[in-house]
Amino acid sequence: MNLKTAILAIAIMALLGASLLQAQQIEHLSTSVASAGVSDENSTAVSTAGTGEPSAAESEAPPTPQGGALQVSTDSDDQWHVSVSPYLWLAGAHGTVGAFGKDASFRASASDLLSHAKFGLLGAVEARRNRILTTIDMLYLRLGDDRAVPFPGLEESTANLTASMFILTPKVGIRLINEKKLKADFLTGIRYWHFGESLQFTPFVPFLNFSKSQDWVDPLVGGRIEAGLSRKTVFTLAGDVGGWGTGSQLEYQVLGLLGYKLKPNMTLQGGYRYLYFDYERSGAAGAILKTAMSGVMLGVTLNLK
Repeated sequence: MNLKTAILAIAIMALLGASLLQAQQIEHLSTSVASAGVSDENSTAVSTAGTGEPSAAESEAPPTPQGGALQVSTDSDDQWHVSVSPYLWLAGAHGTVGAFGKDASFRASASDLLSHAKFGLLGAVEARRNRILTTIDMLYLRLGDDRAVPFPGLEESTANLTASMFILTPKVGIRLINEKKLKADFLTGIRYWHFGESLQFTPFVPFLNFSKSQDWVDPLVGGRIEAGLSRKTVFTLAGDVGGWGTGSQLEYQVLGLLGYKLKPNMTLQGGYRYLYFDYERSGAAGAILKTAMSGVMLGVTLNLK
């Protein structure tokens, strides 16, 4: 399955979900209007049973509105709801890297990564209308370190190593269960990965400096469940899986969050996130990168609309 096929499948599923939802709403509206019409006919029959004509009070009363139709608009919540969720992910990483038939294991704790962090930007945005929703999750992290070169024969005295990671995950989905204390969503989308590395020596010598990067895109399917534990607390369990040889061989993530509502439009969240990917590049080098990142998440969700 190539990337074009995956994106086309995602678009078809989104359009199909929207069409089914629209058909369901039209059917619900038709039923409500029919029920309201029957109610009006019964009321007219009762008012004319005694004299054949409605009373003065009944004649002056305004006509009954189509309550069923109005209720459909309220129940379907035909408005866009938008929320933003900036967060911190205190993640460590471990895995295997290799090329040319050789590999090596590595491990870095959350404190190791934080001590070398130069810049980071993490957050998510969600928009929902009725049962259709879309989400975007973004993670950008830049790490750096300066070390003295342990080779006295070289003129260079300092090596500056910089590594960056950018992950963008847009998804679309449909809400399968929309109860007051339980909500369940089906989501599908893609995850774009970018890793960049550069090594610069001071003083500058061209043949020793280098800069490389790796990019790929994976299709995803996943879901999310939200359960209200009390009036102010909610538990969220989410996950997805993808890859299947399109970009990476396999990738998946699982996260659990506990939220506490400080205000109607503000929820504090804390939990744990695990993300794994297995990437292999064909070619003479035969590069491999198998990495698991996991750690505590802390954030806040703000309902803007």
